[in-house]
Amino acid sequence: MALRVVLVAALALGHGGAVRAEPLLESAGSSPTLIIYSAKGPPNSCGEGCDRWIAVEGIVDRAAASRINRFLHEMKDTTRPIYFNSPGGVMGQALTIGRLLRVHGGIARIGRTIATACAAGSQFDDACFKIKTSGLEVEAEISTDRASCNSACSYMFFGATTREVAPDAVMAVHNPRLVPVGKASSEVIAALRDRSMVQVDLEQTSFIAAMGISRELGDLIETVKFENPHALTRPELYRFGIDTRTMAETAWTLERAEHPSVRKVVQTRIGNGSTFRTRQWRLFCENRERARLVFARESDTGEAGTVSVTLTAGSEKSLAFGKFPVFAGRYEVWNDTLAPNSIKTLLEAPRLQMREVFTAPDGKTNVSFVDIDNSGLGRGWAELLTSCPTTPGAGDHRVAGH
Repeated sequence: MALRVVLVAALALGHGGAVRAEPLLESAGSSPTLIIYSAKGPPNSCGEGCDRWIAVEGIVDRAAASRINRFLHEMKDTTRPIYFNSPGGVMGQALTIGRLLRVHGGIARIGRTIATACAAGSQFDDACFKIKTSGLEVEAEISTDRASCNSACSYMFFGATTREVAPDAVMAVHNPRLVPVGKASSEVIAALRDRSMVQVDLEQTSFIAAMGISRELGDLIETVKFENPHALTRPELYRFGIDTRTMAETAWTLERAEHPSVRKVVQTRIGNGSTFRTRQWRLFCENRERARLVFARESDTGEAGTVSVTLTAGSEKSLAFGKFPVFAGRYEVWNDTLAPNSIKTLLEAPRLQMREVFTAPDGKTNVSFVDIDNSGLGRGWAELLTSCPTTPGAGDHRVAGH
């Protein structure tokens, strides 16, 4: 993803020149200005008991803060989560918006708001832009897959009192770039650039500290070239204090591909440090009477031993696995077929549990459990069934990867 964003507020020169934040973006599929609107989705679409949220998306332009301030001032329900999807923009505006959100409070997440009234794949054309800026509540869905909050967007995000980054969403950071505006000699521009960068560094450091985020983030940003943004890893999100959850999970989401599936990703902290392990589930429909569930678990290269897993719905209802895995890169992969009764149990359970048993070479075992939410599974499976073969054997396939 190419990010072309300048992050410095305007500084006037006596002779009419300046160095200022000017978005230099090569970003297809994004609103040219930052827009904010109310959205409504299916039950529990933004969390348990939540079906309404605030969407913030597009490029952070030089008038963005005033629009955000006006919207939040008029918004009576301050409990709605805010979903960001932005490639970045003007840093000064983003800092102002971040401070507004700190007063507003609430939850910030990264996610794409997909308006159902807009044509498929056309979330940012003129017709859809009118729908999203009409002032009316927009019927929509949320997708965290490939959603991003990059560059200046991160400063808006930092302002929230609760911050959650889904395992399949991206937050990327990089060092700012200054561009000259107006006419001035190269010597004057160079001197102004040096003074501006000192001011920007001070403001950035102060803002990050005020939002309760580690100064390590600022140290990292200084090492990241503007042309090569750095996507923050889960350990970095946790260590810097951006997302302090020890477990982050996506909803079950339909993925339309050559072999469609309903997918879920979970990242959990290992021990008491800042290392995380990724786990992923994919549910395939082989035919109307049989499903295939694939589970991939990130391996620990330091482990010497074997791992067996079992998926259960409650303490007594074992659904799948219990066999030894195959290996695909850095993942251990299990797959199993589900008969109709197991599919029914899987769909009806509000939560599922993975039981993982590690057996060391000396025979000693360690048992751990991972509880996962079932949000989105029922709806995803219903959509998956529409493309599922009706006769046994017509679409059977085995998946050994993840």
